[in-house]
Amino acid sequence: MSKDRSGIFSRGEEFLKLFNRGAEFTKELLQENQRLRRQIVQTEMQQSTAAQDPDDWDKLRYQLMEQIQDLQEERDSALERLRDVERENHQFAERYVEIEEENNALANLYVASFQLHSTLDLAEVLKIILEIVINLVGAEIFACYVVDEKANRLEAVAAEGASLDSFPRVPMASGIIGSSVTSGNTYCGDAAAPTDFETPIACIPLRVQEQSIGAIAIYRLLQQKERFTPLDHELFTLLAGHAATAIFSSRLYAQSERKLNTIQGFIDLLTK
Repeated sequence: MSKDRSGIFSRGEEFLKLFNRGAEFTKELLQENQRLRRQIVQTEMQQSTAAQDPDDWDKLRYQLMEQIQDLQEERDSALERLRDVERENHQFAERYVEIEEENNALANLYVASFQLHSTLDLAEVLKIILEIVINLVGAEIFACYVVDEKANRLEAVAAEGASLDSFPRVPMASGIIGSSVTSGNTYCGDAAAPTDFETPIACIPLRVQEQSIGAIAIYRLLQQKERFTPLDHELFTLLAGHAATAIFSSRLYAQSERKLNTIQGFIDLLTK
């Protein structure tokens, strides 16, 4: 056999092998296809038989009802968890707003306290106190009282919402204002009570150490504010200390200035 004929025979054998492998693979595919067709037919027959059997229908209906009930319970549980999460988110949001308001109020109070101690002029100090009570506490009608030691009573020296003459002179230890100043305890009543200049809805005593120097009496809040909040009570405490110190310092400075002017005038007379 020549060399060329031998190569042709070898290629022919390889072709036959490849052809036989393809035929076997095709046969296997046809067999698998037939098997799947038989399985499909059997499944359809089983479904048809089940559809004709009332017992199978009852079982199927019972199973479906159980599944539906389980799904409903899962849905209700998921909805309840969702409502819990929404409530928590709402609470977090409310708390966040409260914290923001507290931070803003404390920041404003810090600025206000700095302003209070930045001057020794009594009129300027009283003006700053009025602005603080309006902007931070939200009061509409209120007065700042100071102690008149000679008359042993409290007199309004600055006010907002009404003239100074509208606010009564209060004997020490008399009424809500006098009792609050004497005891040093802050009074906080019904914020919705009608305006009565004899009965404030809140009274913040102003004390330096143990010495009573006055009070801030609130008679009505701004329309948009319905009640006092826990933050207001904190503001009352801080405001009482800073306002009392500022008033005490400014009055002391005014007295020293008057004495200094008197002494200077006396010296001027002696040196002439």
